[in-house]
Amino acid sequence: MKMTNARMYDRILASDASFNGRFFTGVLTTGIYCLPACKARKPKQENVRFFPTCEAAREAGLRACKKCHPDDFARGADPVLETIEDLVAEIRKSPADFADARAIVRRSGFGATRVFELFRQHYHSTPADVLLRARLDEAKRQLLGSDAPLSRIALDAGFEALSVFHENFRRLNGLTPIEYRHLREGGTFEVALPEGYLLPYLRRALSRDTHSATERLEGSRYTCAVQLSSSPAILVMEISPGKVTVEAASAAVGAGETPALLPEVHALVVGLLGLDEDAIAFARLAKKLGLARLVAKRHELRISRTPSVFDGLLWAIIGQQINFAFACLLKRRLIERTGTQLPNGLYVPPTPAAVAALAVDDLLPLQFSRSKALYVIGAAQRVAEGKLDLAALHRMSATRAERTLLAIHGLGPWSVNYLMMRAIGFPDCVPLGDTGVTSGLKSLLKLEERPDIDATRRLMAMFSPYRSLATTHLWQFNQPIPT
Repeated sequence: MKMTNARMYDRILASDASFNGRFFTGVLTTGIYCLPACKARKPKQENVRFFPTCEAAREAGLRACKKCHPDDFARGADPVLETIEDLVAEIRKSPADFADARAIVRRSGFGATRVFELFRQHYHSTPADVLLRARLDEAKRQLLGSDAPLSRIALDAGFEALSVFHENFRRLNGLTPIEYRHLREGGTFEVALPEGYLLPYLRRALSRDTHSATERLEGSRYTCAVQLSSSPAILVMEISPGKVTVEAASAAVGAGETPALLPEVHALVVGLLGLDEDAIAFARLAKKLGLARLVAKRHELRISRTPSVFDGLLWAIIGQQINFAFACLLKRRLIERTGTQLPNGLYVPPTPAAVAALAVDDLLPLQFSRSKALYVIGAAQRVAEGKLDLAALHRMSATRAERTLLAIHGLGPWSVNYLMMRAIGFPDCVPLGDTGVTSGLKSLLKLEERPDIDATRRLMAMFSPYRSLATTHLWQFNQPIPT
């Protein structure tokens, strides 16, 4: 093993899950071997021996820990995670079968405290919120697929009161249920913004790359070329106080108006606007922690997600270890090389197949390093070949999504957490090692120096389960307030 004993012991003390599987820890006094991130009491260094595999630990006469289950991890199994994933699948399949969070606890077979802990760990959520979103998803399917009255749809989805259904639907979607049903008719639609929504921060997020090949913001008009599941499209948003007016049209040659695009466009807009995030709950938490200055004048700050997961994947690889301006330049060059230019001058982002068809030598003249070119093309090939289902990541547990992405060559803990928060929408992620986060923590907490990765992990724990929003606020903490 290449790591020193001192380094491995340091990772045990830090409970660093990124080292799980890279080595196993044998505790000679107890006769047990564990994962580095095991939550059991930390052993003394003189009582520890390290092993490259579970088999080696067993050959030394040790037995597997019953708390962290290293054998399960080594073979890719995780019984507790699988139990929670099966439970969430049941909730999503038939949300009306669960009256409330207590019904979820009873069905789980665990105690209430343990269930809430597991949902927070694996889904970055509470059982009640998972149930609410499952009900809303079921209602959306019925609204688009039937003409049933709203009262029947609300009841079938598990809502006891039509008013509760209406309030939660509008809060997380910016549309009433009837307005959502009208999406199947085509045309424009208006998304209502929450009271106090911070339009200047939205404009800043939508115009980060002032020379972007795929999007432009002109005054209050935002135009973006996107790849939808069925065809490329042009999205236009007119941004005004209290609402955003949205229209979309297929960019495919010869395509007419396609109302079927609008539900997918609506989901994209919800992500761009961050409507499904609980910004107010995070602001309350920050105040409770005595850190009101973190959210001062930014209570409604939200994460503007990328237009697609593939777009986020490319950025997470391209943006590693280089400055922002150069990362934007590389991304533009890749898009211009593999995308499709439209009459309005914008480019439709490339498909995974288009990027996968490149050779490394195609990207070197564009100033990609050889390793970055290999990572970009390799990731695109996995998507194009069906080995990585980007659409499925939204439905996975956060734990499963993180493990899936970490298996991709070229993605490390920083890029995976960045991708999960900025492209997929998981609410409790921290891109560890990010200089914006560490600089923000140094200023916020008045530290003498920027915290290292372990210190960052400990300090950010207080913001769980809203660490993605905490990250966004820390990025803005030392920035001027946009006007």
